Amino acid sequence: MKIVFMFEAFTKNMGYLGNMLPKYLARLGADVHVVTTNLPYYYSINDFNKTYGEFIDSTSLSSATVEKYDGYTLHILPHQKIFGYVQMIGWWDKLKEIRPDIVQALPAIGWIPLNAALAQPFLAYKLFTASHTTASVFPLAKRQVSMLDKEFIINQLARGIPGRFVSLFTEKCYAATIDCADVAERFFGVEKNKIDICPLGVDTEVFKPLSSDEEYVKKSILRQKMGFSEEEIVCIYTGRFSNDKNPLLLAKAIDKLSKLGENIRGLFVGNGTQAEEIQSCSGCIIHPFVPVHELGDFFRCADIGVWPTQESTSMIDAAACGLPIVVNNTLAAVERIEGNGLTYKLNDLDDLVSVLYSLKDVKIREKLGSVGAEKIANNYSWYSLSKSRLNDYEASIIKKSNKSKV
Repeated sequence: MKIVFMFEAFTKNMGYLGNMLPKYLARLGADVHVVTTNLPYYYSINDFNKTYGEFIDSTSLSSATVEKYDGYTLHILPHQKIFGYVQMIGWWDKLKEIRPDIVQALPAIGWIPLNAALAQPFLAYKLFTASHTTASVFPLAKRQVSMLDKEFIINQLARGIPGRFVSLFTEKCYAATIDCADVAERFFGVEKNKIDICPLGVDTEVFKPLSSDEEYVKKSILRQKMGFSEEEIVCIYTGRFSNDKNPLLLAKAIDKLSKLGENIRGLFVGNGTQAEEIQSCSGCIIHPFVPVHELGDFFRCADIGVWPTQESTSMIDAAACGLPIVVNNTLAAVERIEGNGLTYKLNDLDDLVSVLYSLKDVKIREKLGSVGAEKIANNYSWYSLSKSRLNDYEASIIKKSNKSKV
């Protein structure tokens, strides 16, 4: 089976769906091609250079190149912007050249899925899309809207109507969480009967609990290197230090607990506009972004994973490593923390302090962490999710074949 993934942006050495799903499908024997532009992940955020400039080389992907990478074929196309949105240049010729059986586009709206839908009747592949926009990052989903709401009307013209056109040519749209599914249906025009809630996965070869003497030694060395004693409780946050992610709230909670004499520290892996304020908080240190294959070591050397506002794929990566997770109480994807995490009142510093304090007992942390590690290994591994995805792709081809015989 020949599968093409179409992405707006791509960066090597990351642990996102765009890197992992093609890798594991290729391992299962599929002929996988990733067609993307020369744009890196997060290229569109205002503080890209400050946040990711030292970690992501925005010039590393050369246009009009083809290479083998992680078991699949990576095709880099140039791009242009039309009405402010990215379109691949040469996408039609590339699809004709590859002649895929399956095209998986991400997301379900925009030029890339629209182009894939337009080409579908001519190239006769099966089209799948995905939607990873959560309610927490989509303002319209966080308030009541009416059919006459100006913002809703603009959204329907820009997203809803084109999204419905794409949906007509789509077999399935994979929503990462229940609120992603709601946003896709209400605002992106995706037909409800074509939405399949499919969680993002974890590379369980990288993200796993401590299990060997070598890993325990590595944990001890890394903690010593960063100045953490064995007795200290280390809370870890990974990602960008931006106001929407607001890791500064965690730093303030660490600062408050530290000044009360609690044996607690904060480890912040990443960069961004809040870096200086985080660094100034008592008990907190910053470490630069690391490649995905190194990130598991950082989770395994910590004791609690905390993401104060917006959810992150790092939450389930940390859970896979056996960490209890703390998130805010508005999280819709509660399945990620049921039995293995706690919630606090969104943006309530005192409540976050209280929740962190409740995790002082190592037995409580170990209980939550073991539940999370088992849950992720059983339900969220990229290997098992890729097998399920491959079954969907194969079923769509069989259905096509049966129709042609009638």
